[in-house]
Amino acid sequence: MAHLILASSSPRRRELLQQLGLNFDIFSPDIDESVHEGESVADYVERLARAKAQAVQDEYPDAIVIAADTSLSVDHHILGKPESKQHAFEMWQLISGRKHDVYSGVCVRTKQQICSIVVRTQVEFQSLSLDDMESYWATGEPIGKAGAYAIQGIAARYIPCIEGSYSNVVGLPLYETVQLLQTVKALN
Repeated sequence: MAHLILASSSPRRRELLQQLGLNFDIFSPDIDESVHEGESVADYVERLARAKAQAVQDEYPDAIVIAADTSLSVDHHILGKPESKQHAFEMWQLISGRKHDVYSGVCVRTKQQICSIVVRTQVEFQSLSLDDMESYWATGEPIGKAGAYAIQGIAARYIPCIEGSYSNVVGLPLYETVQLLQTVKALN
């Protein structure tokens, strides 16, 4: 197999990709992650995944690049990573006691092909009290996580059910990633 690169510094994406038994390197590109005016969350995550893949492909033209971006959506709001404790609390107030959608855009790119997909998973979150929020924030886990939570960590206690791909909520939908790799003939 050709040189495989994961275009992400996320330890969660690295761990998920390792589950597939693949050998890969990591190169995290620096791209503008601003949301465009009127952009849907699905368009946003796909655009960012494609931009990350392009940036890495420019550096390593012979590589097969896997890039992803994950964000949440509730009431047409895109929820990315918290910028502060207050921002995390605002996000939790939006998702508390209700369902929200987690979207990941995944792009697999070679110099000959570009394949991408958007995967959606619905997550139900229990109602959070102020004490729940304070306690969860104090763990440090919400920092750097889309929606200010990690389903694979302590936040699992607040999530009664999901509909769709668990690995998508963690940050890289594995089934769909394998399908994209097979499409570009990176896997047999």
